[in-house]
Amino acid sequence: MCGIVGYIGQRKAYPILIKGLHRLEYRGYDSAGVALINAEGQLNVYKAKGKVAELEAFSADKDTSGFIGIAHTRWATHGEPNTVNAHPHYSESERLAIIHNGIIENYAVLKAGLQGEGYTFKSDTDTEVLIQLIEYTQENRHVDLKTAVQLALQQVIGAYAIVILDKTHPDTLIAARKGSPLVVGIGQNEYFLASDATPIVEYTDKVIYIEDEEVVSLRIGEDVDITTINNVTKTPEIKRLELSLSQLEKGGYPHFMLKEIFEQPRTLIDSMRGRVNVRQDNIALSGFIDNKERFLNAKRIIITACGTSWHAGLIAMYAIEEFAQIPVEVEYSSEFRYRKPVINRDDVVIAISQSGETADTLAAIQLAKEKGAFIFSICNVVGASIPRVSDSGCYTHVGPEIGVASTKAFTAQVVALTMLALCIGREKGTLSGEQYLRIVRELGQIPDKIERVLGQNKRIADFAKTFTYAQNFIYLGRGYNYPVALEGALKLKEISYIHAEGYPAAEMKHGPIALISQEMPVVVIAPRCGTYEKVVSNIQEIKAREGRVIAIVTEGDEHVSRIADFTIEVPQTEECLTPLLTVIPLQLLAYHIAVVKGCDVDQPRNLAKSVTVE
Repeated sequence: MCGIVGYIGQRKAYPILIKGLHRLEYRGYDSAGVALINAEGQLNVYKAKGKVAELEAFSADKDTSGFIGIAHTRWATHGEPNTVNAHPHYSESERLAIIHNGIIENYAVLKAGLQGEGYTFKSDTDTEVLIQLIEYTQENRHVDLKTAVQLALQQVIGAYAIVILDKTHPDTLIAARKGSPLVVGIGQNEYFLASDATPIVEYTDKVIYIEDEEVVSLRIGEDVDITTINNVTKTPEIKRLELSLSQLEKGGYPHFMLKEIFEQPRTLIDSMRGRVNVRQDNIALSGFIDNKERFLNAKRIIITACGTSWHAGLIAMYAIEEFAQIPVEVEYSSEFRYRKPVINRDDVVIAISQSGETADTLAAIQLAKEKGAFIFSICNVVGASIPRVSDSGCYTHVGPEIGVASTKAFTAQVVALTMLALCIGREKGTLSGEQYLRIVRELGQIPDKIERVLGQNKRIADFAKTFTYAQNFIYLGRGYNYPVALEGALKLKEISYIHAEGYPAAEMKHGPIALISQEMPVVVIAPRCGTYEKVVSNIQEIKAREGRVIAIVTEGDEHVSRIADFTIEVPQTEECLTPLLTVIPLQLLAYHIAVVKGCDVDQPRNLAKSVTVE
């Protein structure tokens, strides 16, 4: 949600800011804006509803000169998406301008107090309240801007990543964060600010990740100055980016989503590199090895996540309970912290988040940490908030995922969680050496088997055209593939805007069967393992009611092929690894249906890649 870019240096700021906003478009937004200080000391703010291209068109004949500026893409929270509510926002005097990601929960109280002091407001946003509060504090306490920011933020309840311009100090950027990501890029006599590293990687690989309740002052010719909101000086820790510009390009694919689907054979190899040995007979996870006793002594494992990551957690529940014989609960992060959960000191909490910034998941693990639980995180973005506050964890190393609908991050999460389950089970002795070795070796074969599934892309694209008429879909699966049914339905909803629901196949008879007709396509995940015969019976029940069936089956399965309307084959594998194969055709099916419908696949409406507010 929301994208932040800032620049101060020797180059023209506007092109850098606009390019940065384009890099952040994947996060989801509904308006965009930019603020610049020109050579005469004027603070110019330009804003537009819609895409960054609309902002560029609006600014084309405006003064966009200057070597310092801030820019923003907004995902509406307080106030409808329009030009007035778009960021940046001026202060009352128009001396200051701010961009903000997050939510100020007590903005109404602060606003009422400022109105009592004679301040007026042009927008409906909580962000304008914050910049007015900062200016009020500066004027009434007679302090510099950085101190005013520190004092104002002490009154704020909520989450924020902010960057502020002051036209009376055109050589300085002030920024701060709490609960919303912010990173500083360090160049040659220049600084960059952004909500993630994607706008920065083109210019420098040296970054500082700002911590909660830290305030940053950036001035050319001076070192980065960081203090807390309580004015405690902090020493910046400069890190090197593990990101390349080529990872942010489409590489010849029409959409990032299709590129990322096809990257999965390589990204899973990257996820396993250094963890599965070259003989493919052993797994070594440092996060497990260093904290072995916490896992072996755990009375319960709680997995907390949102969306696609929650589905990966459900698959992990099956694997951990089967291999390690430890009870597992899988919780929506958004519900977990509010239902007064019982958390014990011998619990292990596994948090899953692609971005590592998911606000609900971050809040959930902070609650669990306060209760004394051990926190283990599965995350893709190095240096993100969730891994930083966790006790240990595992990075998935799939590179940036630009498409809003998660694909390669999901399969990498499943691999990471499966490796963890295998490590716990082997160490506990609840998993036989023979089964452990068989699954580890099969993990090494999964990338090649995904390649074989991807070879059916054209065929899937062809029959996907048949289903663009549909307004509803049902997805069915059992065991390890029930979460895959949920994930397949979510992908279709996210990018094609077709209503879809996933169910355990056996639950169809308990209500959903009433929906079956020629107008209701049913996707059935039916690999030849576990409950195969039961799932075949479900297919026959659907066909008896004239339903149309798309079946995901094991290669060579002629039985289901005879009764289903369409089949997609996946190679034979261990049952616990089938989700890594069966999800691929569902990703492709959703993608191709959305393309035929003319939907914006990479940036579906109303969605944001990184949900950094609750």
